[in-house]
Amino acid sequence: MSYLVKNYMEKSFPKISEEASATEVAKVMSKSEHGFLIVLEGGQPMGIITEGDLVNKVMARELDPKKVSAAEVMSSPLITIDPDEDLLKASEMMHENNIRRIPVVRDDIIYGVITAQNIAQRCGDYVNKSIKDVLRWSWPV
Repeated sequence: MSYLVKNYMEKSFPKISEEASATEVAKVMSKSEHGFLIVLEGGQPMGIITEGDLVNKVMARELDPKKVSAAEVMSSPLITIDPDEDLLKASEMMHENNIRRIPVVRDDIIYGVITAQNIAQRCGDYVNKSIKDVLRWSWPV
């Protein structure tokens, strides 16, 4: 059984243009099931905006969300992962960078987003497989 990012990533995810206002970002985010949006520039992923970004970079600073662009709020450059990496690598990257979502990108094309929730849902299966592999290879013949 394979535990590659491409098999567990979310292939459908919300996107928005870099020119959109923070108000538009909040509206799109509230309609989606996700707590983030991928910011696109010319169809390519340039950044990510999370609910926390809206709170910390707009609301807490008492900025007018109609006058703040997505480009000003997004976290960039993106931390990305290749679709053929394994879930453990994605988990390590999330831990090292203190993030919960990683866009899955290859050759500037975004294929999906892997989230901590996606990984948590598969964690038990991954551990069980790893234990079986260790036992299989260490068991005396």
